[in-house]
Amino acid sequence: MTAFIRFADLCAQGRAKGQRVFIRADLNVPQDEQGRITEDTRIRASVPAIRLALDAGAAVMVTSHLGRPTEGQFKPEDSLQPVAVRLAELLGQPVRLISDWVDGDFSVSPGEVVLLENCRLNVGEKKNSPELAKKLGALCDIFVHDAFGTAHRAEGTTYGIAETAPVACAGPLLAAEMDAIAQALAQPKRPLVAIVAGSKVSTKLTILQSLASKVDQLIVGGGIANTFMLAAGLKIGKSLAEPDLLGEAKAVIEAMKARGADVPIPKDVVVAKRFAADAEATVKKATDVAEDDLILDIGPETAAKLAAQLKQAGTIVWNGPVGVFEFAAFEGGTKAIAQAIADSPGFSIAGGGDTLAAIAKYGIEKDVGYISTGGGAFLEVLEGKTLPAFEVLARRAQA
Repeated sequence: MTAFIRFADLCAQGRAKGQRVFIRADLNVPQDEQGRITEDTRIRASVPAIRLALDAGAAVMVTSHLGRPTEGQFKPEDSLQPVAVRLAELLGQPVRLISDWVDGDFSVSPGEVVLLENCRLNVGEKKNSPELAKKLGALCDIFVHDAFGTAHRAEGTTYGIAETAPVACAGPLLAAEMDAIAQALAQPKRPLVAIVAGSKVSTKLTILQSLASKVDQLIVGGGIANTFMLAAGLKIGKSLAEPDLLGEAKAVIEAMKARGADVPIPKDVVVAKRFAADAEATVKKATDVAEDDLILDIGPETAAKLAAQLKQAGTIVWNGPVGVFEFAAFEGGTKAIAQAIADSPGFSIAGGGDTLAAIAKYGIEKDVGYISTGGGAFLEVLEGKTLPAFEVLARRAQA
């Protein structure tokens, strides 16, 4: 991972005092039909960067996207007003909401926080227009990117401003993600084990191919494991799989084998005759799956073997539950893997919506080395892509 400027360092050096600081946060929170915020994790997560700027004596501007507004067409439901109210409560000070802010027709004093209305209402935001980028850069002395969930998008407030602002740096949230990703993938402690699970190989194929060149062990689960079982010559009944991707699955297995690494194929599975929470669950050897069976989880023998390997890992990357963990009868594999990750002395990084749901269900938040908040961005990192935010911040750090 290339070097980047950290906002915390600028503050510690006194370089933010009296400066106009523009923070791109991720305040895209869920709301009910009345516009009330139903879950405020992202707002709370944005507070450390804002507090850092305030304590450093900066004049603070914060913006974010919310929902999917149409550029140039304001609707009341697109407004960040409910976010401004919640942010003011969390900070213990007023937060003014400013509309039509791109041309800088507003003032903000050191020690003050203003929230700039939904940035995706600005014409040219999504396509990162040069005209908008120039105006954004002129609004501030320091640009702080603190929204990992948008780090894979090259938009006006995530990329354009980072090119035009006098200084561009990473806020505490983004810096933590960059550090964790570097620890897990750039300089991992071996053995490096990746768990990639989900319903379809097609959605994770590039991730599997990218990780096959890096990891010592690639654990597959869910519908993905079914496709790999087919590739290994096993019958999977009427389980979810993608037979047209057997060639790609075999190529991943061969690529791992060529490096002395492996993709463990389940030795036993948990099957049912129908996909339902109250379906009868039966443990079977992987070689005994019947034509009308649905594989909905890995079996206890497989789970125990994988758990033992995870406890020996130096680094673990986790994306996706290995079975239908929402159904009690088919949660054994995911629960065993979650517990093994929690017990492992190795560094672990986990990301993806279903993965976060499993972590919460089994209460292992404090035992995972790092929980990534950005779904799409996390997946693109696993695919081996350089995120636009990382690239531009690294480039600006060299300037």
